[in-house]
Amino acid sequence: MWGDGTGGPLARFGGNALAGAVMAALWTMPAAAQQTQGQASALVLEPMSLTNIEQLDFGSIIPSATIGTVTVAPSGAVTTSGGVIAASGDARPARFAGQGSANRVVIKTGSNQIALTGPGEAMRVDDFEIGALTGLSQIGNGNNFRITGTNGIVGFAVGGRLRVNANQAEGDYSGSFSVTFNYQ
Repeated sequence: MWGDGTGGPLARFGGNALAGAVMAALWTMPAAAQQTQGQASALVLEPMSLTNIEQLDFGSIIPSATIGTVTVAPSGAVTTSGGVIAASGDARPARFAGQGSANRVVIKTGSNQIALTGPGEAMRVDDFEIGALTGLSQIGNGNNFRITGTNGIVGFAVGGRLRVNANQAEGDYSGSFSVTFNYQ
């Protein structure tokens, strides 16, 4: 209830006309406005591009009755183990080139393992390794890299390990793997 029974608008203030006038003035006075400035910004990056220049090639190999592996390092070095013999020197790592914004950090993602399929049992490729970096520097031991070239041009090689089955059937085997760089 808003009054003391007299029905007057100032009755709620105990009939004190001065108090009522002060309250009415406060209700009608505009508040002192406060203004401040906020900041907005945006960083526009060059879209990252990557192109496969050369495919990962494990070369010509000779299997045996024993399983084995062929490893191609990003440097191009080839090693074998178990019952596999490297028959030719045509093995090589995959090579990629691309461009992004200079001095930006990128995260590499991609395939962990793939299958090479052909006329016989599929062979697994795993232990993908990136190296032979141009315009990139690795940050720590993980998948983070910094684009170091002032023009943003990057290049790198990817090696891997092929697991050859015992008595692998003769023929051409192939598969695909992915490499992705995303800005962090």
